[in-house]
Amino acid sequence: MQTLTQWHQQGAYFEYRKHTIFYQEIPSEKPLLVLLHGFPTASWDWWKIWPTLSRHFHLLAPDFIGFGFSDKPRNYQYSLVDQTDLVQELLSQKKINEYHILAHDYGVSVAQELLARQLEAKNTSKGSIQSVCFLNGGLFPAAHQPRPIQKALISPLGFLLTPFLSRAMLAKNFAQIFGPETQASDQEIDEFFSLIQEKSGKYIFHKLIRYMADRKQFADRWKNALLKSKMPMRLINGPEDPVSGRHLAEHYQKIVPKADVVLLDKIGHYPQTEAPELVIKHFLAFHQ
Repeated sequence: MQTLTQWHQQGAYFEYRKHTIFYQEIPSEKPLLVLLHGFPTASWDWWKIWPTLSRHFHLLAPDFIGFGFSDKPRNYQYSLVDQTDLVQELLSQKKINEYHILAHDYGVSVAQELLARQLEAKNTSKGSIQSVCFLNGGLFPAAHQPRPIQKALISPLGFLLTPFLSRAMLAKNFAQIFGPETQASDQEIDEFFSLIQEKSGKYIFHKLIRYMADRKQFADRWKNALLKSKMPMRLINGPEDPVSGRHLAEHYQKIVPKADVVLLDKIGHYPQTEAPELVIKHFLAFHQ
């Protein structure tokens, strides 16, 4: 078992807009897989499936700016479009030509923006997407059901709440979004909260949460990216998730032509943490 400290020590950094961005990588001659994490955590989310995936792919997983071990500037305009620029800058520095995507939660919107840019034939020098696999995430604002804490943070008074964000509050909210039989352990909650606390990250939560407004602003653009993209796509979904679970999967099946959807029975919002073996099984089957 790898520890969070080891994950940090084995990672690397690159510069993006004069800020230091953490990323994890296992280089190889195999196809490249870019892993895009969710809110409010970081690339550490992938650690349970990382070793197995490394036998099949060259892995690359950044911590978005404002998350995990990356810089968390207080005076910064956080947006999903900017996070997409960050990913493309990393791909450019690595001279990546082709890549696959595995995205969760917040990261699914970055994946959709990458798809949209590819459809527009912009930034073609930044790499070509070969396939996309989504985990639970707000692919469609109409099917996204934010938690009360998210609604409070995005309100005009959200900044007043950030000093009071605590481990207990995180544990309570995660208990509601994980599956009833696959709850996060105390150690996992400690690790998640440690990532949030890193570089006083909780004090920018009211800025990071603006991603929900981004999703509404770009709803049509990102929906069209799903409808018009021709590469293989799969949704692996934990249906017990109240935020983007079964209702999201059903909406996806109605909207996306020939939708490829896998439901993981009794699993919630973090499939890669709750059921890593099943995620590996269905993700590799998708690629085979």
